[in-house]
Amino acid sequence: MSFNDLPLASALLDAVQQEGYTEPTPVQAQAIPTILEGHDVLAGAQTGTGKTAAFTLPMLHLLQSRSSQAPVRALVLTPTRELAAQVQESVETYGKHLDLTSTVVFGGVGLN
Repeated sequence: MSFNDLPLASALLDAVQQEGYTEPTPVQAQAIPTILEGHDVLAGAQTGTGKTAAFTLPMLHLLQSRSSQAPVRALVLTPTRELAAQVQESVETYGKHLDLTSTVVFGGVGLN
């Protein structure tokens, strides 16, 4: 299976390809189609197995395909600042060809 076999927007596939990824990891291959079908997913896997992309890619796909004027359309909560920064980096990397904006907010730190 390749990323091109997944039902993701071409802008996301371009970004994934630019990062040098050709084949989804097992967690990505299982989670991405399931999320895009509207199902909830709970996945546990070791560090470095692609869990962040497994949820950010379908999230970005759904956000770009549904118009909305809501100021906040998705919220990702993480237990640590490091993980929040990692998720933000993934959103920026995979969403670089999309007309979406994102930000990361840490507890105990001013919004500015």
